[in-house]
Amino acid sequence: MEHLLATWGYLALFGVCLLASLGIPVGSELAIGYAGVLASGQLVTGHHHHLQLALVILVATVGELCGSLIGYAIGRFGGRPLVERVGKYVLLTQKDLDRAEIWFAGRGDSVVFFGRFIPLVRSFISIAAGIGEMALWKFVAFTAAACAIWCAGLASIGYGLGSSWRHILSYFSYVGYVAAALAVLVIAGFLVHRLRQLKAERAQIS
Repeated sequence: MEHLLATWGYLALFGVCLLASLGIPVGSELAIGYAGVLASGQLVTGHHHHLQLALVILVATVGELCGSLIGYAIGRFGGRPLVERVGKYVLLTQKDLDRAEIWFAGRGDSVVFFGRFIPLVRSFISIAAGIGEMALWKFVAFTAAACAIWCAGLASIGYGLGSSWRHILSYFSYVGYVAAALAVLVIAGFLVHRLRQLKAERAQIS
């Protein structure tokens, strides 16, 4: 990721943020933070683009917004039938769709805004907003505001750390291994639970 950002600069940052907003786990948080490090000018590498903090925040925000709009379009124009057909490939259940519609019936605006700050939820909130038929202008306004705050915060942290970025990350290497192992166990349990839910729902339909 670091090499990709150092080589391709803003283009790589835009692509990573767009994919992350579509629910693809590409590590956008680390990418935005590292882009902030590059903008500080304190990290010496063999070759990298000279980034500006304001542009890092802008590009990351636009990338997340574009990815969110694609997700919104999938939910809005593909509708529930499309999401139901492809949902099994991302372990999205009927109950998830029901829950999304209930959320947006009463508090869609706040769900879109605050959901952008919750890991995992932020990646799928756009599709839920499309299914809930939230007004496009409201979706864009709340999503852009939340993404700007999120990206500004991450980029500013990286900018503040500067050359200490890798040094600080090294302190968390062993902790990271333990966290990764725990994450694998949690994800495995989650997948088993989801597969059982999907199997039960298909059995009820048939």
